[in-house]
Amino acid sequence: MGLPESSVTFQPTDVAELNRKLSTMRHNVNNQLALVIAALEVIRRKPEMAPRLLDSIGQQPDRILLEIRAFSEEFEKAFQISREQTFG
Repeated sequence: MGLPESSVTFQPTDVAELNRKLSTMRHNVNNQLALVIAALEVIRRKPEMAPRLLDSIGQQPDRILLEIRAFSEEFEKAFQISREQTFG
């Protein structure tokens, strides 16, 4: 991981914007986890619903990863952090 060579400074508006993005990511991830929990509860009570709900459950990890990646990219950009590519 490449860290900045010099100090990184932020204006209050920059900090507020980064905090807003963090809050949005946290909200979206919580919503996606709530969908998984709700779907699993429905499946426990009504196993016949499993085929309809499994697709929704299966989509949530990718959506969560996208949210985390998007915020991570903004965070790294703001702090001038470069990520070394270790995967092909």
